[in-house]
Amino acid sequence: MPRQNNAARHDSSATAVNPLESLSRLLAGDMKKVNALILQNMQSSVPLIPQLASYLIAAGGKRIRPLLTLACTQMYGGDMTRAHRLAAAVEFIHTATLLHDDVVDESGERRGQDTANLIFGNQASVLVGDFLFSRSFQLMVQEGSLDVLRILSDAAAIIAQGEVMQLSTTGNLETTMDNYIDVIRAKTAALFAAACEVGPVVADQAPAAAQAMAEYGMNLGIAFQIIDDTLDYAGGQEKIGKTVGDDFREGKMTAPVLIALQRADAGEKAFWARTIKDKNQEKTDLAAAQGILARHDAINLSMAMARSYAQKARLALAEAPDGEIRALLDDIVTFTIEREF
Repeated sequence: MPRQNNAARHDSSATAVNPLESLSRLLAGDMKKVNALILQNMQSSVPLIPQLASYLIAAGGKRIRPLLTLACTQMYGGDMTRAHRLAAAVEFIHTATLLHDDVVDESGERRGQDTANLIFGNQASVLVGDFLFSRSFQLMVQEGSLDVLRILSDAAAIIAQGEVMQLSTTGNLETTMDNYIDVIRAKTAALFAAACEVGPVVADQAPAAAQAMAEYGMNLGIAFQIIDDTLDYAGGQEKIGKTVGDDFREGKMTAPVLIALQRADAGEKAFWARTIKDKNQEKTDLAAAQGILARHDAINLSMAMARSYAQKARLALAEAPDGEIRALLDDIVTFTIEREF
C-alpha cells in the first residue's frame, strides 16, 4: 500500500543528507559490479576509444541513471545480475549523448573540467559516442529480453529525436513552453523513464508496475532538466560544473527565458531577439538577461514548474513497494528540485 502522507519528508531537513549518496551506499556492491562492466565494455583494440571514454566516465557525475535501474530492480525483487548489465547499458547511452551534446553545443567544460571534444577533437568524440551506443546495444542483446530491448532502444531513438528538436528551437523566439517540454522529455527524461521502467520488467512484474516506474522516471527527468536549465542563470559555476550562462550564449530556449518572453515589453523582446535569435551578445548581456528574469520572477516560476512535475513523480512512486529504497527515491525527487548543482 502507498504511504499515506510524505509531507513530513519534504521539509528543509529532508535534503540535509544527499539521498543520491545514501542510495549509492545502499547499492555500493551492485554499483561496483556495474562499474566493472563499464570498464570491461569500453575496451577496444583502438587505443583512442578507451582513452577518450575513460576520460569522460572517470570524470564522475551523479550516476543517477544506472542507480535508478539498480534501485527499481531491487525494489521489485528482480535479478540484480541482469540489472548490472542494464545499468551499464543505460550509462553508456547517457555517456554517448554527452559526447554528442558537447560537440553540437561546442561546449568547453563539463563537471568542472575540459570537455572530451576540446581535448580529443569533435570527430573522435562523435565516433566514440557511436561506439558507446553500440556497446549499449550489445549489453541489451546479452540480456535476452525483447521487452528490455524495446524499452532501451526506444529511449535511444527518442533521445536522438530530441537532439534534432532542440536544433529547431535554438534561437527560435516562436518556441512555446510545450515545444520546450517536448525537447526535454525526449533529450533527458526518456532515459530516466527507461532506466526506471526496466526494473519491474526484469523482476517479471505486471505492466502496471513498469508503467508506474516509467512515469516516475519521466517526471523526475523533466523536473531535473527544468532545474538544470534554471541553474544556468541562477547557479554558481563552481557548483553546477559548467560555465554559468552557457544556455544563454548558445541561444537555447529554456523555461526561464520562455517565461520572461511571455511577459516581455517591446524593449525586452528586442533584447532577446538580438541576444538569443541573432546571437549578437555583449559582455554585459548575461547580467542584463538575469535582470530581466528577476523582473519577471522567471527563476521562481521555473522552479514552481519543476515542482509540479516532481509531484507527479511522487504520485507514480506511491504505487511501488514500500521500504527503504522507495523512501530514498522519494527523497531524490526533493533533492532534484532543491539542489544547487
